[in-house]
Amino acid sequence: MRPLKILTWHTHGSYLYYLTQTPHEFYVLSKYDRPPGYAGRHGHMPWGDNVHDLPVEQAARQQLDCILFQDDPHFFFDQYQYLSASQRHLPRIYLEHDPPRGNPTDTLHPVDDPNVLLVHVTPFNRLMWDSGRTPTRTIEHGVIAPAGVRYTGEFARGIAVVNHLAKRGRRLGADIYLRAREKLPIDLVGMAAEELGGLGEIQHSELARFTSRYRFFFNPIRYTSLGLAVIEAMMIGMPIVGLATTEMPTVIQNGISGYVDTDIDKLIMRMNELLQSPNDAQKLGAEARRYAMERFNIQRFVNDWNNALRFVAGSTGIFAVATSARPH
Repeated sequence: MRPLKILTWHTHGSYLYYLTQTPHEFYVLSKYDRPPGYAGRHGHMPWGDNVHDLPVEQAARQQLDCILFQDDPHFFFDQYQYLSASQRHLPRIYLEHDPPRGNPTDTLHPVDDPNVLLVHVTPFNRLMWDSGRTPTRTIEHGVIAPAGVRYTGEFARGIAVVNHLAKRGRRLGADIYLRAREKLPIDLVGMAAEELGGLGEIQHSELARFTSRYRFFFNPIRYTSLGLAVIEAMMIGMPIVGLATTEMPTVIQNGISGYVDTDIDKLIMRMNELLQSPNDAQKLGAEARRYAMERFNIQRFVNDWNNALRFVAGSTGIFAVATSARPH
């Protein structure tokens, strides 16, 4: 059995890190100035030896087994600009990270191709997109529980983790975060968090340890995919409070692993209760961790991705795919 050589893009750094725990070789497109989407093997993630930086001008000469698109420009422009004709006929997967931005039920996915596998990261996303002729499947997130980090909750404060919240506005819940912060002590971390009076960006390798001291994790997001930061917080045993939208109601059970609701005042009340009762917060967090370890463990994620890769690459009869997660 041999690993596959997979071409992809650096679209979401955390997701790419977990994806590369699969036992395959990843060639990540890069440009010399590392603009968004073309960072390659770059940044503060602890990339493994199976992650390779691939300058776009060298892509057409690279031997590959599969193309993994992660954004519309990759599919509609990059493959024609940077890949050879033979590479464009390789097995192809389009990884859709988000629900539809326009009409939430009647938006046709841009990729309408029976020869491409469309992978959604949540069942909600798969439900809402009209995927047309394209075969689909769901591969839910998988994360690695950080070694030696567990929830303590000694800070009587909440923490929210959202990148560029000021710029992304209502969809990511900027107004909801500010409303909650008027009533409760809640800090914000993430890229450009300072724009809303937050603490700034925390490197991924330090994020779990940093958040572990806060009493609860607050997710103000109205409408996007299930955030990896939510799952990572659950993995260390944090109770979660957030909006009962998109995939969140299937992840958090009220009074068991946290609280979700569409009434912001009720969420503020629940967060205040957690500030007053660290023991209750500990109990909720323990159940959140148990559930996350069951549903979002990294080996299940690896197995699902190997099955998807078999589906697109196995029909040629020349690929044999390894099945275990990489050591980490």
